[in-house]
Order: sequence, then structure tokens, then C-alpha cells
Amino acid sequence: QAQLVESGGGLVQPGGSLRLSCAASGSMFSIYTMAWYRQAPGKQREWVAIITPGGGTNYVESVKGRFTISRDNANNTVYLQMNSLKSDDTAVYYCNKLPPRPGYWGQGTQVTVSS
Repeated sequence: QAQLVESGGGLVQPGGSLRLSCAASGSMFSIYTMAWYRQAPGKQREWVAIITPGGGTNYVESVKGRFTISRDNANNTVYLQMNSLKSDDTAVYYCNKLPPRPGYWGQGTQVTVSS
């Protein structure tokens, strides 16, 4: 069973940037559509960005133009570059397949946007 380990979160001021990483173990990573999800306090987890095996991407409307998802299949890693961060982006960020596999959720990485 694959394991997913997220990293790169932290505290950043509004307008700042962060780059999240998701390292995946297990085989056949390159054939799966991967996604970043986030869960803000008191809210349901939502998908934020997806990337297909071929590199096609899609984003939730609220992050379009600010976030960029990418993948490195050789190193089984998915990235999320987040620019122009807003307080509404504060959440725990997770990666998983799309659709998500229940047993694959990692610990996530906390992103806090605050002055």
C-alpha cells in the first residue's frame, strides 16, 4: 500500500508563497491522477488541484492563477506551488489520488496565512 508524506507548510504573511511537496512510496505512481486537497478548520476537505499522468491540470476556482501543481514521476513526488497566499488558504493540505483512497491519507502539512 502506498504511503504519502506531505511537507513544506508553514506560517506565511498574506501575499507570500510556499511550495508543498508530496512524496509517494509504492509502485506505479506515474499512472495515477494525483490531487492536492485541503481542510480548513470547521470545513469539509476539498480538492484544490489535480494533475493527470500526462501532466494535465485543473484547479478549484478560488486558487486559479495563484497555485500550480506539478509532478516528478521519476522521484514519485507531487508539488504545489502557492503564490499570492490569502488568509482563506489557511488549512491542512493533503495529497492523494483522485478519487482519494481512504487508506492513503497522510498527516498533511499545515499552511497558515496570517500577518
